Amino acid sequence: MYRYIIVSLLFPFVTACSSISDLENRFSPNPELAEKQENVTQPTLEIPKNFPNIIPQYDNSKLQEISDNLTNKQGLIRWSSSDSIDQISKFYQEEFNNNNWEISQSFNPENNTLIAQKDGLEVQLSFLSASNGNTDYSIRYQTLTDSTASNTEEKNTSSQTKNDDSVNLNNVPESLQSYVKDVRQLGTVNLSNTNNKTVNESGIINRRTYARWLVETYNKFYENTPAKQIRLGVETSQPAFSDVSSNDPDFAVIQGLAEAGIIPSPLTGNSSASLFRPNNPLTREDLVTWKVPLDMGKGLPQASIDNIKETWGFQDTTKIDTKAIQALYADFQNGEQSNVRRVFGYTTLFQPDKGVTLAEAAASLWYFGYQGDGLSAEDVLSINN
Repeated sequence: MYRYIIVSLLFPFVTACSSISDLENRFSPNPELAEKQENVTQPTLEIPKNFPNIIPQYDNSKLQEISDNLTNKQGLIRWSSSDSIDQISKFYQEEFNNNNWEISQSFNPENNTLIAQKDGLEVQLSFLSASNGNTDYSIRYQTLTDSTASNTEEKNTSSQTKNDDSVNLNNVPESLQSYVKDVRQLGTVNLSNTNNKTVNESGIINRRTYARWLVETYNKFYENTPAKQIRLGVETSQPAFSDVSSNDPDFAVIQGLAEAGIIPSPLTGNSSASLFRPNNPLTREDLVTWKVPLDMGKGLPQASIDNIKETWGFQDTTKIDTKAIQALYADFQNGEQSNVRRVFGYTTLFQPDKGVTLAEAAASLWYFGYQGDGLSAEDVLSINN
C-alpha cells in the first residue's frame, strides 16, 4: 500500500521520459537477496555418538528424526531415502548376513519389517511409507540380557525393562495397569521419558507426544496391512500448522495426521486451527477428537449437545467443543470398547479441558476398532508371538 502512495506523491515531479515502472523498481524487493534467503541451508540432524556403531547405515538416506530418549542401549531413528524399499531391505539383509547377525524375521512385502540380533542387541527395521518418490523407514534397537532367549521373551527380559515396568506400573491406577502393560510391550510408548518434552510438571502428556504415540501405535496394529496405515508427512510438504515446521522432530507424524484429516487443521477447513501448539497439555477433548476417527475408520457423525445429554448424560456438555461432541457421540456407540469408559471410567462430568496423564494416554491406545470390529494390544502381541 505504501509503495503506491509514494508513487502518487512523486508522480508530478517525474519527467515524461520516466516511467512508473522505473520508480516502482526502486522500491521492489532485491531478487538476489530473496534468492539468497530461499537458499539458506537448514540445519541437518547428525547421528548421535551413542548410536551403536555395529548397526549398518544406508548411505543414500537423510536423517529425519531421533527419539528423545536414545541411548547406546535403546532408541529409535527414522530416515528417508530416494531409493526403493527393495534396494534398502536388500542392503540390510546382506549386511546382517555378512556380519554374523542372527535374523529372526526376514523382510517380506507383507510385514515390511526385518528383525535381527547380534551381541545382545536387537534391531528392528520397519518401512513406514513410500510416497513422493521417497522411502521412509525406521530402525528401533534395544539391548537384550540374553541374546539366545526365545523370540517371544526377548523383548521383555532385559533387567532395565523389568525395572521400568515395576516403577511405572506402581504409579499407574490399578484400573489402567493391564492396558498400559500391554501397550508398553508394543514398544510404541515410553512412560520412563518424563522430561519436559513429554509431560509438564503435573505429569500431563503434551500434544506432540500423544500424536507420536497415536501414529506409531496405530501403524503397529496394522503393520501387516499397509493400506490402513497413516502415511507420514514428508518434509517437502507445506506445513499444515504454522508452529510445526518441517524441521520439527515430530513434523512427520503431526503433518501425517493433518493430511489424513484426523486432527482439525486448515486442511479440514478449520481456519481457526492454524496452530498445533505441540507442547501444550493434551486435553480430554483432544484425546477423543483425535482417537475416535481412527476407531471408526471414517469421518465423525453429526451430533448435538442433546445427543450427548441423552447418551453420556454429562453435566458439562455445553462446555464441550463441537468436534469433540461428534467424537463423544460416536464413542458412546462403541459400547464397552469406548475410550471414555476404558480411560475415564464412570463419570457424569467430562471435563473437556482437563489434562490427560501418561497412563490415560497409553490406555486409550489399547484398542482400535468400532462396534466389535477391531484389535486390542493383547491381540497384536498374541499375533506377533
